[in-house]
Amino acid sequence: MSRRFALGLFVASLISISALPTDSFSQTKSLKEQLIGTWIYESSKGTREDGSAVERPKSKGAVTYTSDGHFHFITVRSDAPKYASGDSARPSPEEAMAIASGVVAYTGTYTVEEGSKTIHVNIETSSFPNLAGAPNQRRIVTSISDDELMFTNPRTPAGVTLELVFKRAK
Repeated sequence: MSRRFALGLFVASLISISALPTDSFSQTKSLKEQLIGTWIYESSKGTREDGSAVERPKSKGAVTYTSDGHFHFITVRSDAPKYASGDSARPSPEEAMAIASGVVAYTGTYTVEEGSKTIHVNIETSSFPNLAGAPNQRRIVTSISDDELMFTNPRTPAGVTLELVFKRAK
């Protein structure tokens, strides 16, 4: 009877061990898995090649990464004037310029290079048409956690390096 009892305990312990989480559960998520979701724009800092700072407008926005490799990015000046006419099709030239120069929006597809923590973006359409189809669009992730994403856009068309900070949308 004690041999059966011991054998039963042994089998029960094997079953218990097999029910423990596997290595894939205990491994950390890939960068792509961590990126998936919507991130709310917090701040950005621009630097020219000579090291001088670039004044950045107060903005609101977000970036979203989907699991199937699509993304959208938008920032809008939060201090842009309202149209005096109240008609979005009839801004004054000054109002139109303030809006156009204060919006950056683009969408397309992305891939992730895990080793270098680089997001490669293929911009398909943009509020700044020069970005659409521009080669070698990279975003280098400098920090990512469950709640915060920081990345660098190493060279914008204006020759500025941007450091951007986002908080995960809740």
